[in-house]
Amino acid sequence: MKKYIMGLSLVVLGLFVLSGCGTANDANSRHSAGQSTTNSSTKSESLEVKDSNGTVTVPKNPKKVVVFDNGSLDTLDALGVGDKIMGAATDNLPAYLKQYKKVESAGGIKEPDLEKINQMKPDLIIISGRQSDFLAQLKEIAPTMYLAVNPSDTWNSIKQNVETLSQIFEKEKTARKQLAELETRIKETKATAEESKDKALTVLVNEGQLSTYGKDSRFGIVYDTFGFAEADTAIKASTHGQSVSYEYVLDKNPDVLFIIDRTKAIGGDDSNNNVADNELVAQTTAGKNKKVLSLQPDVWYLSGGGLESVKLMLDDVNKAFE
Repeated sequence: MKKYIMGLSLVVLGLFVLSGCGTANDANSRHSAGQSTTNSSTKSESLEVKDSNGTVTVPKNPKKVVVFDNGSLDTLDALGVGDKIMGAATDNLPAYLKQYKKVESAGGIKEPDLEKINQMKPDLIIISGRQSDFLAQLKEIAPTMYLAVNPSDTWNSIKQNVETLSQIFEKEKTARKQLAELETRIKETKATAEESKDKALTVLVNEGQLSTYGKDSRFGIVYDTFGFAEADTAIKASTHGQSVSYEYVLDKNPDVLFIIDRTKAIGGDDSNNNVADNELVAQTTAGKNKKVLSLQPDVWYLSGGGLESVKLMLDDVNKAFE
């Protein structure tokens, strides 16, 4: 009888121990499941957006961004997310973005430092045409967006780029407000330019040599967005412009001559670049009416296509109406 009672007691005790273990295991399982849920909820969400090459998957509201495109850099600054920028081509920043010289250098504007960028471990990389040859290598480091401005549809492509960035950083309301303000200014400038009927010529000067740009070119915004008529409608669209002479400028005789000094933009010796002093330029209508206007070279040559840079461009071309 005593053996029976003792055996029964051992069975009960064993069941109690097993029950306790089961409770502990259940608690551990619940803890692991909860931890897994927490971890997954803290992971960055991703979304699909359109860049200049098509559809790309990027993290939503990334915390660490490397930016090579200065237009995108100024848009992020205008949207109030400049604190997310950890790397840029700091040696080639326009003056209006000088505050970003304090961030880590990610290489040159035409040659990213892949090793350094890899060490930065960015969540997102933003490039433009100057870095397009490195797109595949940059994609191996982090999601990479290619944001270019379409020279055949300048303003709409700028708007799309701004809207894309605002979507990624959840700043749609801010972007809509700033784009609306810019569109109002653009319409006013365009109306004034069209009413004036002034024919404009846009030239880039580099160590005394001239090249000109018309519609569908990198500086086509002067015509297709700001509304100036072309002094020469036969300019061939080209990345580096159409090489021209001072005799050509006199022959086309623009009412307004816009000058972009590349040498000055990149910090070179621009002593041979004073187009306004050229005797042939002085004979043009623009020369006689003091409408040979120097545009901010670092804005036009190193940047463009951002919320802030378009404002500065508008300031420049509106000097033609003073």
